[in-house]
Amino acid sequence: METAVEVGKGHGRLERRAIEVTDNVKGYVDWPGLERVFRLTRERTVRGEKSVEVVHGVTSLSRAEADAAELIAINRGHWAIENSLFHVRDCTFGEDQCRVRKGTGPEALAWVRNAAISLIRRAGHTNVKAATEQMADDRPQALALLLYGRTE
Repeated sequence: METAVEVGKGHGRLERRAIEVTDNVKGYVDWPGLERVFRLTRERTVRGEKSVEVVHGVTSLSRAEADAAELIAINRGHWAIENSLFHVRDCTFGEDQCRVRKGTGPEALAWVRNAAISLIRRAGHTNVKAATEQMADDRPQALALLLYGRTE
C-alpha cells in the first residue's frame, strides 16, 4: 500500500487530501488495463465546519508512471478542467436554468454550448462571458467567429 497526503489552503478553506493506492487487485479481476485502485479522502474545513468525502477510483497507471502523490495531482487537475467548463456553461449560458430535459435536447444544447466556448477560447478570448456579451451586440463579429474561427 502506497500513501500520500496533500494539504492546501485557498478560497477561505483548508483542504487535506490523503490517498491510499494498491496494486494488489491485479490478477483478481478480469479488467484489461487495470493497474491499481485507490481511496481518496478529502477533508475540508470552511468557516470552522469540517466535511469529509471518501471516493474510490481505478487507474491504468502503474506505480512507475504515477506514484501516489502524482495521482492526487492528476485527480485535482481533472476537477479543475471539469469545474472550469461547467462553471462557464452554467454562469454564462444558464445551463442549470434551461428547461429542456427530455430526449436528445439536453445533449444537443450541451454540445452547442461546448462548441461556442471552444470557438471563443480558440479565438483568443479568455473571458467567455465578456466575449459572449460583446458578440450579442455585434452580430457581424459573432458571424465571423462562426465562419472563420476569429473575431477580428
